[in-house]
Amino acid sequence: MKNIPASVTAHIEETAAKLKKYPKLEKLYRNCYPNTLETTAEVLPDGSTFLYTGDIPAMWLRDSTAQVTQYLPLTKDDPEIRSILRGLIVRQMFYVRCDPYANSFNLEPVGHHYVDDRPVCNDWVWERKYEVDSLCYPIRLAYLYWKACGDDSIFDTAFVASIETIVDLWITEQHHMTESSYYFKRPDCRWIDTLHNDGRGYPVNYTGMTWSGFRPSDDSCTFGYPIASNMFAVVSLRQLHEIFAAYPMAGGDEKRIAKLLAKIDTLCEEIEHGIQMYGIVIHPKYGKMYACETDGFGNHILADDANVPSLLSAPYLGFCAPDDPIYLNTRAFILSEDNPFYYAGKAAKGVGSPHTPEGYIWHIALSMQGLTALDADEIRALVDTLVSTDADTGYMHEGFDANDPAEFTRAWFAWSNSIFAEFIESALEKGIL
Repeated sequence: MKNIPASVTAHIEETAAKLKKYPKLEKLYRNCYPNTLETTAEVLPDGSTFLYTGDIPAMWLRDSTAQVTQYLPLTKDDPEIRSILRGLIVRQMFYVRCDPYANSFNLEPVGHHYVDDRPVCNDWVWERKYEVDSLCYPIRLAYLYWKACGDDSIFDTAFVASIETIVDLWITEQHHMTESSYYFKRPDCRWIDTLHNDGRGYPVNYTGMTWSGFRPSDDSCTFGYPIASNMFAVVSLRQLHEIFAAYPMAGGDEKRIAKLLAKIDTLCEEIEHGIQMYGIVIHPKYGKMYACETDGFGNHILADDANVPSLLSAPYLGFCAPDDPIYLNTRAFILSEDNPFYYAGKAAKGVGSPHTPEGYIWHIALSMQGLTALDADEIRALVDTLVSTDADTGYMHEGFDANDPAEFTRAWFAWSNSIFAEFIESALEKGIL
């Protein structure tokens, strides 16, 4: 965008004034908070909004929500920023109807794809890695937008059609091996960039949870039920219940809404029951904790990934309280060397991902650790780590070497900048900075 809304500029100045005694932190905040609007946002002639993820010429359903979360409080009083976010919701819901199994999309139906995967994508789709969270994030944005500014004009018949598409897909994917037509094949790639078993993924049992082919990192699931993604689905379904219970939309078709609400409530109950039955394990060191993934046959992975949704992010998403005992046990595991993706080096310690090189910590994970932390000293330490690991670029990155932050991936990663700004504002609100 060429012109940043005045409310954004005013908010930056107001917040930066509170950071004057931390010069580098102030600079980082000033750079990171507006980065999405300055470099990735395009308001289209039809009034919808397209957001590039950064250094990739496509819009992710997941990233595009996370890139604008820090702007939501401004929508109450600023019609301009409200219009931008409303346009993003409209765009996301269009993409959901276009192909609910896709995770990222083109600006126009030009047929650009990451690579030539199978099956062949339609011309709107950049990549078709199916991830449960890709459908949760548009619901999250619509709900938080509505709660922030009260604008219910987004809840129209097109919105209802998109939600029906999401709910029906999640119900189908409760029975992935027998009822789903989805498969994904990518030739000549890393093991985690494709689905095995002829593109169907490894077998799973019925659990009540909904299946996902890929993690929020875009890496393939080992076992088809990622617990954090199903937690996110539960939260999204609760939010949908609140929306549809409040508004008789869809042209006043009460029977249509009643049928959808019944599906939403049943699905929410089944997924949550599945999490409690299959997603909790008893660890000899940490006690009751959440597994990362399971297949419903008794197999599971104990780990956590750096992206969101993660088990670490469960309170942030709204699934549980930050002092929930099972969450705290899980958190203790995640932030320890028992987590295979937790790295400690000379410069930093934190959660990384198989998506990036071994030993690389993610800035998103550090910000999320801070957003879910209860201890003020932990939060201050995380702020210090983030400030000292930007490689003097003035921005956050994807992953960086725990021993040498000058070695990093993705110099232009808007989501990482946005969640950093969100974390800093959270620390200020708590009186920690």
